[in-house]
Amino acid sequence: MPEIRFYNRKPVPMEMHKVKIVQKLTLLPAQQRLEKMQEAGFNTFMLHNGDIFLDMLTDSGVNAMSDNMQAAMLRADDAYAGSETFYRMRDKLEELTGIGNLLPAHQGRACENILAQYFVKPGNVVVMNYHFTTAKAHITRLGGRVEELVKEEGLIPKSTLPFKGDIDLEKLKAFFAQEKDNTAFMRIEAGTNLIGGQPISFANMKEATDLARKAGVISVLDASLLQDNLYFIKTREESMKDFSIREIMRKVSDLFDIIYFSGRKFGFARGGGILVRDEALFHNMEDLVPMFEGFLTYGGMSVKEMEAMIIGFDETMDMDIISQGPQFIRHCVDELDAMGVPVITPAGGLGAHLNAREILSHIPAEQYPAGALAAAMYLAGGIRGMERGTLSEERNPDGSERIASVEMLRLAFPRRVFTLSQTEYVIDRVKWLFDHRDLVGGLRFVHEPKTLRFFTGVLEPVGDWPQKLIQAYIADFGEDQ
Repeated sequence: MPEIRFYNRKPVPMEMHKVKIVQKLTLLPAQQRLEKMQEAGFNTFMLHNGDIFLDMLTDSGVNAMSDNMQAAMLRADDAYAGSETFYRMRDKLEELTGIGNLLPAHQGRACENILAQYFVKPGNVVVMNYHFTTAKAHITRLGGRVEELVKEEGLIPKSTLPFKGDIDLEKLKAFFAQEKDNTAFMRIEAGTNLIGGQPISFANMKEATDLARKAGVISVLDASLLQDNLYFIKTREESMKDFSIREIMRKVSDLFDIIYFSGRKFGFARGGGILVRDEALFHNMEDLVPMFEGFLTYGGMSVKEMEAMIIGFDETMDMDIISQGPQFIRHCVDELDAMGVPVITPAGGLGAHLNAREILSHIPAEQYPAGALAAAMYLAGGIRGMERGTLSEERNPDGSERIASVEMLRLAFPRRVFTLSQTEYVIDRVKWLFDHRDLVGGLRFVHEPKTLRFFTGVLEPVGDWPQKLIQAYIADFGEDQ
């Protein structure tokens, strides 16, 4: 969508919708936030939502539905088998992607499980531009390994590179020359989550899938964050600017053998699915859906959510709708960057990403700077973000920490949820925290799960820094803020 011009001020992002349903928010006083953080084991995942002012943990399953999506839920067909809702969903996805074979699943990580169960054998490798936590966990759990080939420039926090999610094609070519017979599949993530929601270009996807096809390797697209990636292809890739979002969607889809997605992100609802181009392969994979998810025409999903998702897929093709998230994120990132706060640039999709490694450079990587920044962000304003760094990694076999390539705090922008004034509040509290960053210390584990430890792990602060941070906050904002 074009930027809306203002008469007497610089442009700001505009919500292209009106608010019809609201939910009350509560900002707990600072001292209570400290108590809640202590109860949560300094893990933002363990906070109660009622104790949070602005929940920026994720965009997964928390996006706002439109009036048309909610209305569609009333027509859902509740049949266990043969639900007409499923066939409407399948037909809509075929219309958009050209692939008519759909395996339904309850969310994205369920799709990852099915793909790993079918393709990955001990010793196999899955090559990708960059990993996602659950995708990698499913692969390694079955004895496989992950090879990440994102371009080196993609890991530089401050950059002007428009497509930091691009895979290194020369390295991919060399990889296939050595490993093609041992490769389970190639996974391309459109909107690389763990390096800042950074997009991948259409040109790069095309060359990567060409190389995979020549090597005889299955190509898989993780389309969970494809919505934002479509926007960036349209606005940043010169050769694609004259195509509609719907046309770009089809061009991208035509490149891949398999597409999977989390409907909690792509589609604005809760669910997921795997689209398989080859019919024989599709039928071979079918048995895994009843085994792990549910029957073949609901796959563990609520049919009401499926009906909403069908409308959500169409709304994803609307530039006015999908532009708002990236524009709000860009506004947040640009404002913080201008204030000198280290952020991941250029602004990507999904959320604004704070460079915790630079902000908290005095904290050793083994004390989880991004996790500490997440806890501090809640203390300094009731804002819940998500650690995306070393805490999200798993330890090496010898027990040592696997230090993340990028150490970030993600402040997600669920689609159509936050207003500009709330965004300005976030910017203000981040700047305050940055100015008081020397008060923040590290974290250590009290209880450490072996897998996906960031979800349920219990931590404690190294020293009494949370109390000192709260005292400074109260001195500036008062007891009730």
